[in-house]
Order: sequence, then structure tokens, then C-alpha cells
Amino acid sequence: MDGNIFLGGGGPDYGEKQGLTLKYANRHGLIAGATGTGKTVTLQILAEGFSAAGVPVFLSDVKGDLSGLAAAGRSDFKLHDAFTARAQKIGLQDYGYSAFPVTFWDLFGAQGHPVRTTVAEMGPLLLARLMELSEAQEGILNIAFRLADEEGLPLLDLKDLQALLVWVGENRAELALRYGNISVNSIGAIQRRLLVLENQGANKLFGEPALDLSDLMLCDAEGRGRINILASDKLMGAPRLYATFLLWLLSELFESLPEVGDPDKPKLVFFFDEAHLLFDGAPKALIDKVEQVARLIRSKGVGVYFVTQNPDDIPEDILGQLGNRVQHALRAFTARDKKALRLAAETYRPNPRFETEAAIREVGVGEAVTSMLMKKGIPGIVERTLIRPPSSQLGPIDQTTRRQVLANSPVAGKYDTAKDRHSAYEILRDRAAGATKAAEEAEAREEEKSVAEREFSAARRYSGGRVSRSSARSMRIRADDSFGTAMGKMVMKELTGTTGRRIVRGILGGLFKGR
Repeated sequence: MDGNIFLGGGGPDYGEKQGLTLKYANRHGLIAGATGTGKTVTLQILAEGFSAAGVPVFLSDVKGDLSGLAAAGRSDFKLHDAFTARAQKIGLQDYGYSAFPVTFWDLFGAQGHPVRTTVAEMGPLLLARLMELSEAQEGILNIAFRLADEEGLPLLDLKDLQALLVWVGENRAELALRYGNISVNSIGAIQRRLLVLENQGANKLFGEPALDLSDLMLCDAEGRGRINILASDKLMGAPRLYATFLLWLLSELFESLPEVGDPDKPKLVFFFDEAHLLFDGAPKALIDKVEQVARLIRSKGVGVYFVTQNPDDIPEDILGQLGNRVQHALRAFTARDKKALRLAAETYRPNPRFETEAAIREVGVGEAVTSMLMKKGIPGIVERTLIRPPSSQLGPIDQTTRRQVLANSPVAGKYDTAKDRHSAYEILRDRAAGATKAAEEAEAREEEKSVAEREFSAARRYSGGRVSRSSARSMRIRADDSFGTAMGKMVMKELTGTTGRRIVRGILGGLFKGR
């Protein structure tokens, strides 16, 4: 199917063949269904189709299964006969096995190239969401970011932000005149949340070298789009970090890519697995931000596909923008489930051949209810579809194969070594050291001046007022000197002066004259 990604269909129990039109692939999409109904395989064949069409893909591998995209399927695989039979049934004549160009990424740097961004690039809104800050705490975070800009303090990693918050706390009295009250308790709460993030491994996310977005939009020598796979099995242990990172990545793509209108095919397709994590407990300001990005990013040539168990997980305003839909089976055991099933069915253009709600409930594993955008972006009639089998390996690859893929990656070595350049932490540290040194020097000068004043006063008392300030300054009367020692030093000093020489000449002259 030219200009399409073949999804499946065909056979007496199904409708017409279903395909995703590349021209409308940037109109976003939804893959939904209960656990174990085939969402991962659908994601895999869509990634294969986009890659074959020269479209780079970014997706998260929550279960560890999608690494199989880097290896070809095998004829000795236990499902080989079933896959071959399904391909024949749906009219997929040229079905065969092949591997696809894959780049592995990992926030923790264990199963892929490290992924980093800076604290400044993440911004106060997403950081506040990540740390679940209150409104007052988020306000202080915004003050800190403003000061970082004004004072020329680069915020690259967590220690930069921690140092800046300490500086804000120490100067809160002066800053309060410009920005309002700054509570020490709120600063302490933010510092504790930063410590929690460190314990979750977020310190590996923040730093340099930061991710270059162009590295996500590469093609191989054959013109196939590279499939960027983020290892997310461990990352799911910190679900808010997972959701915030993907939202940051989406926002960065939106802000950095130029307008392209409606291209013949997307520049990049972004799959957001476990999408409900993005919206659970999210403040309205953040949901509005996601809606804005989803609405406008398609003009940048980026398609966003949300993968979740239930369409009800997606806010209605965002769900309405998802034109391409693959709905696997939904189970309705409770009143809430039945309501969600009914609402899901109502979002499709009806097909007179079957009842949509019943079809969503009844489709088996590897089947789905689909609706793709047609000419002029009009939603197609809902169809029951037998999903095509994948060409790449079903299931994860072994560690040896993963290491080979990493070694042959076009970004091998670029992100492996972290860099720690001069930033807010070092600047504030140097300022503090400079201020301490200046204070010590000022204190030493004051002490020296005080000692000189005491010496001068003592000298004048013991010399009858004949000691000048310059001669007194040259005297050093130590605190542990005895009175006699001090006086001896003073007398010897005076004897070496002009007055002293006159006295000596007089005494000696008298002695010699008398003699």
C-alpha cells in the first residue's frame, strides 16, 4: 500500500484492509486495550512501518519486549506457522522477516546510551510537577530560575540548583523586597524533594552532554528511519520521572523544530506508552500545556501516539485530537468499565455491519477495532481488523546482541562520559570563597590598624609624647612581652634617633672632657 502502513484486515470475518496513511500520520493517534490484548505488537508493527517509510521513531520499552525490533524474526520461532497463516489470510503476500535500525537509550546508562538534559532546559514548571511542589514552593523555584538568568548562573545539574537555593535562603531578606516572602521552610521542602529525586536516579538525567534532538531523527544508509528505544523497565519504578521526562522531550521537539505544515510523511513519530501516568494528578496548567503541544506539534511534522489501557485515561480535549485509532479489547466488569466502554464506542464513526461497543468487548488477542483518517483527514468507518504479524523478533533480544547494536550505533561514545563544566555550583562556591578571603583580609587590616593605634598610644605615654606615629608603627609590642622588655625596645629605638644621638654625644662628651 503506497503511502500507507499496512495494519491488517481482510478475511470473511473482517472488513477492508486497514492502513495508516503517512500523509495523516502527524494527526496523532491512540492505541488502547486491556493488558494482554496485543497493544505492544501493534506498537511494534507501526514502528516497523514508519521506519520502512523513512520516518524516525521514538518509543519507550516499558516491558523490555520492544528491543526485538533490532533483530529479525526466525523461522524456528514457535509462532512462525501462525504468523505465516495470518499473513496469507489478510493478503500480506510479501511477508518476511527483517531487523530494523535501532538506537537504544537509557536514563540510567545501563541498557543504552545515557540520556541527559540540564535543569535549565527542564524548566520550573516541569520540575515542580516532578517534585510535586505546592504553589508557594513552585513560586520560590521560579524565583531561583529568574535569579539564575539575572546573575549568569548556569543550572546544569541538581547540585547547581541545590547551591542556588542555599544562596536564595541566605539572601532572602534582600530578595523579599523584589519577589515577596521567601520561606526557609519552603526552601527546605524543595531541598528534600531534590534529595528524593537523587535517590530515584534523577541525578543521572540532569547534566551534560545534553541530548541533541537531531540524534533522534536519523536514518540509516538505506533510508530507513532509526527506531529510538528508551529502556523504561527500571524507570517505571519512578513513574513521575518517566512521565515528566517524556513530556519534556515532547516540549523540546515542539519548541525547536520549524513549521512544516502538512508534509507527505512525518519527520518523527513519538509513542507515549503508559500514557495515563502523564495525566494522573497533573495540575490543570500542565494538562493545558500538553493539549497545546498536541494541538500544535503536528504542524512541526511530529505525530504523537498515546498508548494506554483505556481511552478514558486521556483528557477529552486531547482525545479529540487523536484521529488514528487502534482499539484492542476492553473488559467491562464494573459500572465504571461499562461506562468507559460505551464512551469509547461513541467516539468512532459507526459501521452498519456490527455494533461497535460489542466489537470492542469481543475482539480477541491480535485483533482490534480500528479507524484511520481518510482523504482530507476524515475519520474512516470503524472496522474489525486482524492485525498483521511483525517482521522483527517478537520479544526481547539477548545482551550480546544489545551490546553489538550499541557498539555500531551512530552516536556511540558521544554521550557515554558525563561532563561537569563551570556552572552555578562552582560560581557560587568561588564567590563564597572570595567573600571569605576578603572578610579575612579586612579583619586582618582592622586588627593591624588596632595594634598600631595601641602601640602609638603606649609609646606616647612612655616617651613623654616624643614618639611619632611612623616610629610607633614600626614597633611591635607583643601581648606576651613584659613591661621591661617593651620599655627596653622603646628606649633603644629612641636612642637610635636624632634626639638619642644628641643625648649620647652630651653624656660621652662630658665624660671625656672630665677625664
